[in-house]
Amino acid sequence: MTNRLNVQDLKPKDNVVDVYLLKVITLQESKDGKKYLNIVLADATGDVEGRVWNHAEEIMKVVDRGDYVKCSGKVNFFQGRRQINITGLEKVPQSSINPEDFILKSRQDPEKMFQELLSIVDSMEDVYLKALLQNVLGDEEIARRLKLWQAGKSVHHAYQSGLLEHILSSTILGEQLSRHYGVNRNYVIAGNILHDICKIYELSDGANVDYTEEGKLIGHLVKGVEIVDRFSYRIRGFPYAMKIHLKHILVSHHGEFEYGSPKLPSTSEAYLVHIIDMMDSKMNAFEMCKRLDNSSGNWTGYIKHLDRMIYKAELPFYDQFIEEENLPASPPTSSQTSSPTKEKNFAKQELKQNLGDLLGGIKISK
Repeated sequence: MTNRLNVQDLKPKDNVVDVYLLKVITLQESKDGKKYLNIVLADATGDVEGRVWNHAEEIMKVVDRGDYVKCSGKVNFFQGRRQINITGLEKVPQSSINPEDFILKSRQDPEKMFQELLSIVDSMEDVYLKALLQNVLGDEEIARRLKLWQAGKSVHHAYQSGLLEHILSSTILGEQLSRHYGVNRNYVIAGNILHDICKIYELSDGANVDYTEEGKLIGHLVKGVEIVDRFSYRIRGFPYAMKIHLKHILVSHHGEFEYGSPKLPSTSEAYLVHIIDMMDSKMNAFEMCKRLDNSSGNWTGYIKHLDRMIYKAELPFYDQFIEEENLPASPPTSSQTSSPTKEKNFAKQELKQNLGDLLGGIKISK
């Protein structure tokens, strides 16, 4: 499709008449009892919320999650985020759509990432764990899916090839931190490669990712244990104790019972895999929020799953001292403020500037 108004280019007051992927559609009820639709639309550049205030129940009957829809409406700014006030929504035949226009992808080449992962496996010293990983990654269907799958439905590396990007990033961190903390790098490498790999069974692929039946009923932690059994049985004499410790890393990598871990990490290697998994997913969440946010100013809009706004501008950096005549203006000292009135005026000015930076594009009337 050509001349589309991409999600990342939408600005407040823009009039929208374009095709998007319908990622979320739920029927809600306002405080006055009126029905409305909560919508999330997406394309290859990101997603945006929308609201349908009229004919909600009728529209709900003709479009569904996963459809491609022609959206008519106007972009506004609500609670720090863009939102489309939708006046029309109609289904578009999938035959007229190029799905690539609606799939957010990793910025890294999946083939290069996969080869880098294989080279790390080749560097392992433990022959049993190396053979196990070579067998797993050498499976054609596992390799195919790993190069395409997301790591999460909506937040955790939630874009095509995001799972491989997360696994490679975690494995590289595992190599570096294993040396720093003096733990067994072979288990940490194996744990980082296998901890989320069964999301290829837990999640579907394509433009509209969802949990599979296997994902809902079993999940990637249990499937990870199955993978270890399935491929270790092919290696003659695979040590039982090694298998137990590797399985422990996989079932404990969520770290806490409240996050779905059936066991708490009880070895240094298991705890390190858990910490790396959490760190890599959170840092990616920060990066993606900054990358996809379209708010003006230095701050993103409010990010619900992180419960905060994120500062998205570059931090100050100087590779040499500033000449004195070029130093930025600083607040007046006590000797320069001759009266309480001047101090109050300066405080008001500073407060106004800080609020302006915080609220970005939101206009505040005097």
